This record gives sequence, structure tokens and C-alpha cells, in this order.
Amino acid sequence: MSDTATRPVRARRIHFNYPEGGLERHYVQGDLVMSHVLAYLSSTFPEGEDFFVRSVRHYADQVTDPVLKDQVKGFIGQEVTHSREHVALNERLEQMGYPTRYNDRFTARSLRWDERRFSPLTCLAMTAALEHFTAVFAESLLGDEDAQALLGSTEVRKMLLWHAYEESEHRAVAFDVYRTVGGSERRRIWTMRMVTLTFFGSIVAFTTLSMLRDRATYNPVRLFGSLWRLRRSPFLKRSVLQRFRKYNTVGFHPNDVDNTALLERWQPELFGETGQLAHNMADGPVSAYRGEGGRDR
Repeated sequence: MSDTATRPVRARRIHFNYPEGGLERHYVQGDLVMSHVLAYLSSTFPEGEDFFVRSVRHYADQVTDPVLKDQVKGFIGQEVTHSREHVALNERLEQMGYPTRYNDRFTARSLRWDERRFSPLTCLAMTAALEHFTAVFAESLLGDEDAQALLGSTEVRKMLLWHAYEESEHRAVAFDVYRTVGGSERRRIWTMRMVTLTFFGSIVAFTTLSMLRDRATYNPVRLFGSLWRLRRSPFLKRSVLQRFRKYNTVGFHPNDVDNTALLERWQPELFGETGQLAHNMADGPVSAYRGEGGRDR
């Protein structure tokens, strides 16, 4: 196995604070559209991460490889923490006028409906597909200074860099569990095509609904300026879109793109003694599972 395949996945104890008045209304460098896009994505993470945990845990007992078993434990611990921290951010965004509570409830209903409609194996394939999206976005953030510049110097920046690092770190875990339990290439690729439509469709639909509640949307200069900048977003570069599409090729694996250098660069910058997250980190292990779905209850 390669070093990438055997890399440990570690759950870290961490906490972020969003004091009242600590964020501007349009917290992504004043950009209207991107502020609403990120608020929508954040609103889906608590229930989405819980869904990922349930999908992987369903098959955890069938994983016999000791390396992958340890990675599954780390994956669950990381996703538990992601869910909790996005709950805190979403509450702050709700207070700022973003409809994160509504989006959270809608996401919960949608994912529960998916679990009733689809088999556990297809739900695992959905998890692997969505983990690919988050990993590509994460590595675009970590590897592109223009993307990092969008986040300014707020607590949101630190939180998203941490989340991006761990998404990149565990990007192959759900995929490897899917392969281990006999998931086919046909199901994997078909599921990704379905997920692509719903993922990007939901971003457009819910971002639009969110923006309609924002008075700044009705300022044509703000709106069209933001839409113009979106066309040049570092997250929509051709190289990023090509990485998304790679998933649909037979024989694809998330580790086809080596992220070792990227993680080695960011590890001390984020988690070192003088790293950006030094004051956010806490000692002690993370519980691997907290109630149904992985959230504190």
C-alpha cells in the first residue's frame, strides 16, 4: 500500500467561537453570492456529516483490514466534530439573517428520505461521491491563494481551513469501505451522476432563496458585480471541474491525486505550536460516536 493509502486519520479536539459582531453580514470579503453559497453549504454539514457517519458505520463491522479499520474510526471522529462545529457556525449565521435552520431541517428530511428509498450500499456510494466533492473543494482551498483570500482573517477562515484539511485527510475512507464491501463501479458512477445533479441543483436553488431575503440582492451593482466575480471563482476553475469529472471514470480512486505535499505543508501551519489553530485546539481524544448520527444529543 502507498503512504497515502496507509496515512492515519486523526480526530482532533477543537472549538471555534463566533462572538456577536465578530462577522460582517457578507463575511466572504464582502461578496454577496459567495457569502450565501458558503452559508448554505455550512447549513447542510451537520445533517450531511451525520448521514456520512451512519452510512460508513453500517458496514464498519465488515472491514477487516486493520489500517482501514483505524481510518474508519478516525473518519467518524472527524465527522462528529465537523457536525458539532458547523452547528455553532450555523447558529451565528442564522442570527445574521441566513436561513440555516430551515436548510438544516430540509437537509435532514431529504437524507432520511434517501435512506428509506435507497439501499445502504447506495447510501454509502452517495457518501463516497459527496466526500469527493468536499475533498476537491477542500484541496482547492488549501492549494489556491486566491481561494484563501476570499475568507479574510475571521474565525470562519480558520474553521474552514481546519475542515478542509481533515476532508482532504480522510477523502478515501468512505470510498475504500465501499470497495471493501463489494460496491460495483456501475453503482458508484451512476450514484455520482445522480448526486451531481442534486448537489449543484440544491446550491443554486437554496442560495437563490437565501439571497431573496437579503436587501443587498436588490442592489443591481452589488448583485451583478458579485455574479461577475463568481465566473472567475477559484472553485470553478477548469482544473477543479476536471477533478470532479474524473470520479466517473472506471478504476478511479481518490488517491490518484497525491495530496501528501499539501497536507505536509498545512499540518504545522494549522496544528503546530504556533499554528493558526493553536488556541482552538484542546487536549484529549474525541469520542468516536455521540448519539444517533454522531451529534451531541
